[in-house]
Amino acid sequence: MAEITASLVKELRDKTGVGMMDCKQALSENDGDLEAAVDWLRKKGMAAADKKSGRIAAEGLIGVAIKGNVGALVEVNAETDFVSRNDVFQAYVRTVTGLALEKGDDLSSLLAGECPESGRSVEEELTHLIATIGENMSLRRAARLQVEDGVMASYIHNSVVPSMGRIGVLVGLSSPGDKEKLSDLGKQVAMHVAAANPQSVGQDDLDPELIERERAILVEQARASGKPEDIIGKMVEGRLRKFFEEVVLLDQTFVIDGESKVSQAIAEAAKDMGAEVTITGFMRFVLGEGVERKEEDFAAEVAAAAGT
Repeated sequence: MAEITASLVKELRDKTGVGMMDCKQALSENDGDLEAAVDWLRKKGMAAADKKSGRIAAEGLIGVAIKGNVGALVEVNAETDFVSRNDVFQAYVRTVTGLALEKGDDLSSLLAGECPESGRSVEEELTHLIATIGENMSLRRAARLQVEDGVMASYIHNSVVPSMGRIGVLVGLSSPGDKEKLSDLGKQVAMHVAAANPQSVGQDDLDPELIERERAILVEQARASGKPEDIIGKMVEGRLRKFFEEVVLLDQTFVIDGESKVSQAIAEAAKDMGAEVTITGFMRFVLGEGVERKEEDFAAEVAAAAGT
């Protein structure tokens, strides 16, 4: 049997918000498997799915750039929020985002690319920044999105300077319709994506394993009610529809008006333009998402320094 450490129990508690003893039992029942323990707690009705899976624990900037029908997102991390206001750091993020836009989002290729201003590679420039500013930094990820006939829209939330902030979104809209109206719609959809965090455009795009995992949890929860199997089936399908409304972009309630489904808003826009409109894809970066920051115990540090 796997050892159930205090740190593992704490990680599960941070992820689910459930008490320590229940977390320890969940881990014991699932041989220390963290994700299985999350599901076990959910089946018992003790935890919401991935309650804190998107914790922000790193600083830096998300950069976004668009040229024609192509868009790029880049995340560059630093240790403190102060660095995000540093002109030199911002210039680096701007350069790397531009390179991702032109060359693609493969990190190895990006790091090997040349920064036009200095002649150094992106990786060498990052090393130079670390030495100059005095903080550890990393080029964490990049993404590139393209649409053939339509527009690319973006949105930056908590903007520090234009095109840089803490949340960055790209949305591709395909349509032969009026490009100005399409751009306005794209900006609204990008704002919605920033707020609602969908996992896919449509149900068919959603990861089948994620759906099956959710279905299994819902079945267990429904069976706990003691209802007959035919009723359980209807309960599960109803709750699965609710799940889709939470994670599928087209099924979500549009945050712009708080009433329509996103699919309805798209249909209305298409009617207004007299041309079909399709969301071809989206990307959403949240600064530090999924990165755990080391917790500092300053009292212990002072005690250690004092030799106590």
